[in-house]
Amino acid sequence: MRVHLCVVGRLRAGPEKDLVDDYLRRFDRTGRALGLGPARLTEVDDRKGGGMAGEANLLRRALPSGAWLCVLDERGAVMSSPDFAGRLESLRDNGTQDLAFVIGGADGIDPALRADADMAISFGQMVWPHMLVRAMLCEQLYRAASILAGGPYHRA
Repeated sequence: MRVHLCVVGRLRAGPEKDLVDDYLRRFDRTGRALGLGPARLTEVDDRKGGGMAGEANLLRRALPSGAWLCVLDERGAVMSSPDFAGRLESLRDNGTQDLAFVIGGADGIDPALRADADMAISFGQMVWPHMLVRAMLCEQLYRAASILAGGPYHRA
């Protein structure tokens, strides 16, 4: 199952980019044997200033056709790491070929795009900067692969 991260904004060199790169590398290495990955990151920038609607148009173009869509949104479901791993496993086992995660910009995700999602998840009730959410999602992808592989990384 290919994993796509379709995100608003471009990470520049720095600690967040280092975290994202490291966790995606770990996810690809661990997930490959499990039928998870590779992970592909697509960054979009709305240079025309179209707001959430403009970002949504760019994100829709970045989504693979037929992908199972999960948005990161403060109104989404809060899951434990083992539950998240179980969801990935279930999607993979049910034949999902492409899983796309969408992270919006500073103002969030356009309501129309959010409504089209198969699922919305949240990293808690606090609002997080979208660049940190990207790093947190990549870590959770690696953690999920580690859980499914029976590795020692996750200590519940």
